[in-house]
Parts: sequence; structure tokens; C-alpha cells
Amino acid sequence: MNGRLNADSVNARCPAAPYTAADLPIDEDGRSYHLQIKPGQMAPNILLVGDPGRAEFIGSTVLRDIEVEHEHRGIVTVTGTSEITGGRATILSPVKTTVTTSGIGTPSLEIVVNELVALNEINFETRTHKPDFPRLHIIRVGTSGGLQRSTKIGTPIITSYAIGMDNTGLFYEAPYPDETCERLEQELGHVVSRSMSIESRFHGRIHPYVSRAEPTIVDALLEASASLGVLAKLGLTVSTSGFYAPQGRDIARVKPVMPEIDRILSEYDPMVGGQRIENMEMETSFLIHFLGALGYWAGAICTTINNRRENTFDHHYQEAVKNSTKVALLALATIRRRDPDVRIS
Repeated sequence: MNGRLNADSVNARCPAAPYTAADLPIDEDGRSYHLQIKPGQMAPNILLVGDPGRAEFIGSTVLRDIEVEHEHRGIVTVTGTSEITGGRATILSPVKTTVTTSGIGTPSLEIVVNELVALNEINFETRTHKPDFPRLHIIRVGTSGGLQRSTKIGTPIITSYAIGMDNTGLFYEAPYPDETCERLEQELGHVVSRSMSIESRFHGRIHPYVSRAEPTIVDALLEASASLGVLAKLGLTVSTSGFYAPQGRDIARVKPVMPEIDRILSEYDPMVGGQRIENMEMETSFLIHFLGALGYWAGAICTTINNRRENTFDHHYQEAVKNSTKVALLALATIRRRDPDVRIS
């Protein structure tokens, strides 16, 4: 498969006129507004993490030959070279990789991902789209809450489909990736509606959207986890617009609109090859919804740091997150090796 994307085939809506300074803010040094990096400072292989400290840790422990290390507005971006070895694999070729912070939630991630795409696709000098550009491979490495009683805390969940309970994705007119997304979206709409009181002010106003992780990314993550001896699990991921009431946590004096939504979703059978809704977090839905519509490859591997059915929490989850990071990097290296037409600058 060709590793480059033609701008016309990816986005026929690219305007002929340059983007305005209001639509595409670029600072005086030619850097994106929020990330504050230049186009040449980003690699096509990207790890997204929510915690700035995690981005710094990955940059200092996993990447070598650091080319960029920058922080702005709490967003840490590090570009360097990774070399990952599988447990039953030979050393793979070094891969130029960027690690950057998505922040918490899809609103923050929407800003970061749009700027990553702009850095890849747009000539910042002319403010117009390039004639072609590399395909991006982006994997989110995060933490999440486990919804299934049988899933032990510390287990990395590899996302097959993401259920967006946020509304960020609703502002982007992405088509259904497959019939499963369309079916799940319809069924989950009814599930969510039934979880709310008919007397609720917001009854019928929360509509999930469903997106599919890139199958090549999913396969690479599964293969990498097996190679490294990391016991990961494949399943569906729910992304919500918040941490407490949106995920069924009832600790405030304001009543949740969807009480026990975490339990309700855990009991729903999506009928996807025996998979279940495995985890809840706050970013994956928009990531794969938006990037998939652009023809990019995106996926997620999120460590479960608590189990909602068992009411447990792992205070020492960092080692498990390190394992997920290694799996993601090995997956990126595997994809790079098997798809040599991808241009790594």
C-alpha cells in the first residue's frame, strides 16, 4: 500500500486560497499556535499521551537522538528516534517518532490533532495544502477505567471501536467507516436514552457516535503485545466528556443525568466477535473518528487503572503504562517495516 496520500484524494475540500491568519494561527517563528513547533519538527509516527510528564518520561527513556523537546501551554512535544525489540523478534529499524501531549478530554485533543494534521499537510509559508504528504500513524497511550469484572486492573485495552459520548466529533462530518459503526450508533442511542429519566431536561439529547480504529494499527498492537509478553485485551472503548458524572461517578450534590451508565454499558453486548465494552476514558473517540476520515491510521492502547465493577484502583499503574508504551512503539516500528513507502524525514 502506498505510504503517501495525495491531497486531492484525501480532502477535496482543500481551498485554493491560502488559509487566513485567524483560521490558521502561525506565530512569528513559523510555529503552530498551541504546539509551538514547525512542520519539519514532527515525525509521521506519533504517540499521544494525556500527561505531560508521561511525554517527558518517554522522551527521556525511550527515544534517542532527540531533535525537538518543547513545552507550551502544558503541551510537551518530543521528537527523536526509537528502537524497540520484541521478545521473539529481532531489533527493528530505528523509527523517527514524535511524542506529544493531548491534554485531558476531546476538546483539548481536537486542538492538538488538528495542529498535527496542519503541520503535516499545510505549507506554513504559503498557508496552502501541499501536493502530497506522508500518512500519519498515531497511537494514543493512556489510562482508563475497566468496565468488565473479569478484566484485571493493569490490563492494556486495545481499542477496536470507540463510542463517543462527548460531542466534539459531532462537529466533523465523517462518514461511517463500516456497517458495524452505523449499527452500534443506533443501538447505543437507544441504550443511552433508556438510561435517562423521561423527565430529565436532557432526555434524548445525548447521542453517541461510533468510530473504528484502523485495523492495521489494531493488528500491529496485538502482535506487539504478544511479542513483548504483555497480556492485552481487545475491546470497545467509551470516551466521555468528563471523569465523574459522564462516567457514572456520583459524588456531587447535583444528580447525574445517566446514573450507572458505566454498569449499563458494561452489560450491553455489541455483538462484535465476542468483544465487550471494556473501558472508559476521555480521548479515543475523536482521535480515530477525525483521523480515520482523513485517511490516516489511528488507534489506542489504554491501561486499566481501576475496575468499576470491583471498585478497585491501582495506585502503582506506571509500570503497566510503560508496558503499553513499549507495545505502541513496537507496533509503529512494525508498521514502518512492513510499509517501506512511508516517508520518514
